[in-house]
Amino acid sequence: MGVEISDEARRLVALFEDEAGVTVRDCVVDEDHDQVVYLVKRGQIADAIGPGGTNVAGVEERLGRDVKLIEDAERPEDFVANALAPAAVYNVTVSENGDTVAYAEVPQEDHGAAIGRDGRNIDAARRLAQRHFDIDGIELT
Repeated sequence: MGVEISDEARRLVALFEDEAGVTVRDCVVDEDHDQVVYLVKRGQIADAIGPGGTNVAGVEERLGRDVKLIEDAERPEDFVANALAPAAVYNVTVSENGDTVAYAEVPQEDHGAAIGRDGRNIDAARRLAQRHFDIDGIELT
């Protein structure tokens, strides 16, 4: 699936790749939550974060806004689980009955982490799951 990326997002991808030395697959500027969401190539999330979070902190300082990283995945179930981190996700089932919905089994005590402040985490997960896997919604169970 091809994903269109804006000129601003391209600039932000280059900035993050230069800072962290990783491959960024997508970037979304989330104006509602004042954050930039980067989709990082599978297997490179630790390098993207950097020791003690130094890469993320450096980019946040340069941008003056929060940064969220999501590790890419081949399967939509794994993608949704990665997107809801740092919440523990036990299982994800994708159902196609008219709309395509991912049902993520998250322990009750981690629902807050999955949703994030003002819904920022689950909104980012929904947005990127739509862009990359045509998933219309994510529901926590």
